[in-house]
Amino acid sequence: MTARARKPAAKPLSLKDAFETEFARRELERRAAEDAARAQQAKDLADAEVLHDALAADAEFLESRGLTADRRRYMVSLDHARFRLTAYFEGGQASITLSDKRAQPTSGPRRQESAEGVADTLRLIARILVDEIR
Repeated sequence: MTARARKPAAKPLSLKDAFETEFARRELERRAAEDAARAQQAKDLADAEVLHDALAADAEFLESRGLTADRRRYMVSLDHARFRLTAYFEGGQASITLSDKRAQPTSGPRRQESAEGVADTLRLIARILVDEIR
């Protein structure tokens, strides 16, 4: 006769164990979501810095067109006497807004578009500038 190996008796379920397991699972999910959000914010900030560097790289061109480039965290703007072009990076995308400085302060933006990545944003800004500066 062979002796069968007995399985150890299963630990009885308890509310405390189930609660602690669920709490730990949710805490891991929360931390993962926070880490992902932090990584996305870092990427958005880096994209804004790269766009600003690309825009400000040719100061002579900006000056000849009456433009100034500025950056505040996730937002990069090009100012002209007649308009302001703003690119705001969030969630891996850029929202580009063209506002008319001559219009009433309560009026909305004249043009709004979105772009994927810095290269696409730069092309879109160039396209808008060609339309605005003739």
